[in-house]
Amino acid sequence: MKNRIALVGGGRMGGAMLRGWAPLADQIDLVVCDPFPSPEVNEIVSAKGWLLNPDPAAGAKFDCVVLGIKPQVFATVADQTVKHLIGENTVVLSIMAGIGTAKIVEHTHAPHVVRAMPNTPGQIGKGVTAYWCSPTVPTPTEELAKSLLRPLGLVEKLQSEKQIDVVTAVSGSGPAYVFLLAEAMAAAGEAEGLERALAERLAWQTVIGAAALMEETGQTPQELRRAVTSPEGTTAAATDVLTAGGGIVSLVRRAVETAIHRARQLGK
Repeated sequence: MKNRIALVGGGRMGGAMLRGWAPLADQIDLVVCDPFPSPEVNEIVSAKGWLLNPDPAAGAKFDCVVLGIKPQVFATVADQTVKHLIGENTVVLSIMAGIGTAKIVEHTHAPHVVRAMPNTPGQIGKGVTAYWCSPTVPTPTEELAKSLLRPLGLVEKLQSEKQIDVVTAVSGSGPAYVFLLAEAMAAAGEAEGLERALAERLAWQTVIGAAALMEETGQTPQELRRAVTSPEGTTAAATDVLTAGGGIVSLVRRAVETAIHRARQLGK
């Protein structure tokens, strides 16, 4: 028997999950609840024979309700839509930042909650998602939630809900840190005389290649950094600047701490 899945919110991450589920059409019955679905969401739903925006008050209950909405609209959407989709065995799979299990249960009355934090490379199946579920969640229910996260990439289980905010700051927001580094490298190259397009290509491909090298070799970032850093060479001179007085290490630590604080603010 097919699992009945409701996706509430078809934005960037919700849409990425939807793309990943497309090959599973023979295993799941899906509805998407989104007042402004993108053309791609419309196309996938139509092609797979799934439903878009059914009447939530019609009484249909689901095995899993996936919350792909922004935390700022959670309370409103939960009252208008989500709580009508919840049955006595439903699991809510939330990918919202900040909103904790207690608040999700308060607004939806869901019997089971799994919280997960994916990141944007999940759009191409290269992401990483960390999740947490309470010990009361049955194993088959947890496995269902994991099966819906796997199309995004690597899936890791957390030991406590408190770690979700840390994951949000490290890997959830992390792609933006990498993009910012590539942006800064390109800007520096242009400032030193390279044509803008060339500087961008050099910077972007360097980031892509460095990530691929980590993946292919299995070496740690520290090992790879040391391998490319000749004593008293140009790389050593540059990394000395980046690490002076705490440098980039201290900045990233402060950035992560600030992101954690913001995630906790969103949950209030």
